[in-house]
Amino acid sequence: MARPISLIEATPDELAELRRRARATTSTQRDGLRARIVLSRVEGKKEEDVAAEVGVSLNTVSLWSRRFEAQGLEGLIDKAGRGRKASLPLDKVRQAITTVTQPPPGRQRWSTRSMASALGISHQSVHSIWSKNDLKPHLTRTFKISNDPRFEDKFWDIIGLYLYPPDKALVLCCDEKSQCQALERTQPCLPLGIGHIRTKTHDYRRHGTLTLFAALNYLDGKLISRTELRHTHVEWLRFLKQIHRETPKKLAIHVIADNYATQKHKNVKEWLAKHPRFQMHFTPTSSSWMNLVERFFGELTADCIRDGSFQSVAELAKSIMDYLAARNQDPKRYVWKAKGAEILEKIERAKMALEAVTTG
Repeated sequence: MARPISLIEATPDELAELRRRARATTSTQRDGLRARIVLSRVEGKKEEDVAAEVGVSLNTVSLWSRRFEAQGLEGLIDKAGRGRKASLPLDKVRQAITTVTQPPPGRQRWSTRSMASALGISHQSVHSIWSKNDLKPHLTRTFKISNDPRFEDKFWDIIGLYLYPPDKALVLCCDEKSQCQALERTQPCLPLGIGHIRTKTHDYRRHGTLTLFAALNYLDGKLISRTELRHTHVEWLRFLKQIHRETPKKLAIHVIADNYATQKHKNVKEWLAKHPRFQMHFTPTSSSWMNLVERFFGELTADCIRDGSFQSVAELAKSIMDYLAARNQDPKRYVWKAKGAEILEKIERAKMALEAVTTG
């Protein structure tokens, strides 16, 4: 007489989780295999049949069946301490972490190979230690904390325009991108192709510079712009007059700008006094990141200027204006989402860290 098949029971919740693990693409193969074994056993299949079906030994099926019967889903998880033991001495790991901020004499930072040579381990091991501890000595971020005595007043003024744009008004992020260089590469650039990357010569001829004035409409992403050879108050005033001409007269205009001296010239102030629909909002000093037109300037540099070769300033100007015209056909709006209180908290933490470095 044949021995009866031992049955494994599972709750509805356990069955749902087992089925999820068995079919989930994000589960490891190990977890999926164990789930399929237990599901087959719950269905009443013999251990021998399950072993043949999933392609494992009879002992493996028996092991995970017993583990599930005894501990449920927890029994399918490997116990702590299993697996390959660490091959690096703890003191080497400790040194790789603690000395990462103390580069050798004459260097500003460690590389994986220089630290590996100093510690007597492989550079792959150094890379692994840094990755596990989120250490990135090869990266540097730039910053500057504003010392504007009216920082918070100006900060909330501009954040308020972004988060709560006024009715019957335009919010224009304005600035000038000066010193746009018309650089001509000394030899033709080779285009991108299969098997090789695009190239350009390291040297160039200078053909002069121009300044781009731009006003980014916060509400729809379109730009009003003009190019000039200089960027004095005369050119800035011409740009304000252009904005006045090209926008509906019934709308108030809120201009977000930086503290550049030309924008506060006496002649500019007199013109603004005669055109009260223009309301100026100045960013705090060293806080150009609050002006969203700076994001556009970054894209313009990457897409249009940096890798170009221009035989004259006029050619550079045409390239920029063509880029702007195409962008206005399909405008991209930048939406401010960061919360003001969280930004101020980060700034305070940065001040505290900076003070600790300078006083320590």
